[in-house]
Amino acid sequence: MTKVLRVAILLSYCSILCNYKAIEMPSHQTYGGSWKFLTFIDLVIQAVFFGICVLTDLSSLLTRGSGNQEQERQLKKLISLRDWMLAVLAFPVGVFVVSVFWTIYACDREMIYPKLLDNFIPGWLNHGMHTTVLPFILIEMRTSHHQYPSRSSGLTAICTFSVGYILWLNVGVHQPQEISMWSIGHSEVPRVRVCWVHHVTGMWVYPFLEHIGPGARIIFFGSTTILMNFLYLLGEVLNNYIWDTQRSMEEEKEKPKLE
Repeated sequence: MTKVLRVAILLSYCSILCNYKAIEMPSHQTYGGSWKFLTFIDLVIQAVFFGICVLTDLSSLLTRGSGNQEQERQLKKLISLRDWMLAVLAFPVGVFVVSVFWTIYACDREMIYPKLLDNFIPGWLNHGMHTTVLPFILIEMRTSHHQYPSRSSGLTAICTFSVGYILWLNVGVHQPQEISMWSIGHSEVPRVRVCWVHHVTGMWVYPFLEHIGPGARIIFFGSTTILMNFLYLLGEVLNNYIWDTQRSMEEEKEKPKLE
């Protein structure tokens, strides 16, 4: 059942990505295309992760009972890659996108997903990008045990991702006539920047960054990195809790019943 579910989730992400890329929006035509939006990056991460899960399941079926040590070694590498991706990217980035998007949406929709976008993006696609990511990753965590990397290496990896994205969003040449849509949600604004994208286009990807000072931006970017680290730790704690509880329940069942 778990294997079938993974295939279904992978196909759903492929459908979401294809439908999103088929939408003709100004943001798709500007520098960086969809890759300047964390929502899109997260969708790619989730699709790759579940693709690795499906590949691992297929390899497991082919390896079972073969006695081929080389195949078993390759399977272990796939499982390690799958577990690493969930711990470092799929869980923290996925939860970050869902939680931040809906938090800002609840406070002021126009700051992250204005009504204008309803003309471009159907409701089901919006939820596919910003809602179903969370239950899908929680289902995966609940149905399969994942071995987390050492805490130091895991935190280093998520910090590298966070800082890399911030740098991608922030560095010179100004082209103020370009128009972009920002995301987590893609609201249309006349200016867009977040480090390298800002360097090349002279605009901010996220419009509220245009209205705060350099010090406030540093605090904001630092806070998002801290939040990513917190979500990594949350995933580790949740994974251990789920499987420690599961192990305890199995041990209880194995105990002989008292007369």
